[in-house]
Amino acid sequence: MKMDNFDEFEKKAGTNFQDKNLLKQAFAHRSYLNENKDFPLGHNERLEFLGDAVLELVITDYLYKKYPEKTEGELTSLRSALVNSTTLYNVGVNLSVNDFLLLSRGEAKDTGRARQYILANTMESIIGAIYLDQGYEKSKDFIYAHITPLIDKVIEDESWIDSKSLFQEKAQGHVSVTPSYKTIKESGPDHDKNFTIGVYLKDELIATGEGNSKQDAEQEAARRALEEKGWE
Repeated sequence: MKMDNFDEFEKKAGTNFQDKNLLKQAFAHRSYLNENKDFPLGHNERLEFLGDAVLELVITDYLYKKYPEKTEGELTSLRSALVNSTTLYNVGVNLSVNDFLLLSRGEAKDTGRARQYILANTMESIIGAIYLDQGYEKSKDFIYAHITPLIDKVIEDESWIDSKSLFQEKAQGHVSVTPSYKTIKESGPDHDKNFTIGVYLKDELIATGEGNSKQDAEQEAARRALEEKGWE
């Protein structure tokens, strides 16, 4: 159920806005404006654009200093794992972002994959709003409080490893072949698709993977292919 008291969010998130409208705008999805023409603020997409850049810079700086021994490729993979939609969605759930979203009636009914993306994007909007309202250091404090602590779990789960890149590297090294990926099956409505993708070496199917995006399915297929070949 949507709450109108954004003070509750501020308490949970550990932030205090000077401009409360900026915070409210961070929760305003484009669909909400379509049904609420008198809403005095814009939607959150520009804030999302800004927050994405702030988040990436903060995480890049954090990882660069924390892991002086890691290569550029490893740092890039770790950063991707910390700023991807799954991580941001989980942080959004922890902060009860869903309770404050301003959505159209149609979007409010959808709790599937589309809602996960909305939550992740709203997290970026919130970071953008904090940056505009309070500056870089406060944005950094927010990210350090809610996102960077997840790095230990990311490393433990090995979710940062780019299986697709690793399988390509191993395949080229072992058999001098670049893997190819083909969609085997696609199902579900547009907002909640499921893909089954196969990874091939020449014409040989090595493994398949499933996911809610082609990228996720390709990563799963590559991970299974590494196991199949014993190239982990």
